Amino acid sequence: MTMPGSDGRIRCAWAGDPSLDPLYAAYHDDEWGVPVHGRSALFERITLEAFQSGLSWITILRKREAFRAAFRGFDPALVAQFGEDDVERLMSDSAIVRNRAKITATVRNARAVVDQDIDLDAVLWSFAPPARPRPSTLTDVPAVTAESTALARTLKKAGLSFVGPTTAYALMQATGMVDDHVADCWVPAR
Repeated sequence: MTMPGSDGRIRCAWAGDPSLDPLYAAYHDDEWGVPVHGRSALFERITLEAFQSGLSWITILRKREAFRAAFRGFDPALVAQFGEDDVERLMSDSAIVRNRAKITATVRNARAVVDQDIDLDAVLWSFAPPARPRPSTLTDVPAVTAESTALARTLKKAGLSFVGPTTAYALMQATGMVDDHVADCWVPAR
């Protein structure tokens, strides 16, 4: 059974209570599941989901502004120009997650987007599944779907990395391609 938070609202269990972690609750309430469009906005979500791999999402949220500064607002054209000096600069930046593989993947991903002139809006949203009823509980939420597997395959074929099927599904949730708020969550369906 889902319990209301300190503000009286029922949220997906992962979001917690706003009195305990207002940042997490605000992300849940205002961003998660909201349709996202635009090259930089989608590149940001691809990058943050990759950095989250193996970590908790709240760790990434708490470092999000630092990530935005470090990766030049997630403009793929700017990130594609990063060289080894930039990688070393980022490796010494304690405000972000310092993982060389993820940093270099972000630069490679930006180069793939720019070099192939990938329309992230068109590519990502082409894998959005038809709308479906909200899940009853979090246990009804899949970690991988046929669409996320196909999206991951397409992104990898285009030269992107750290975009496996599970990460692709998390990206679909974060960008509103799927609505996985549980049925009794207060957030309106979009």
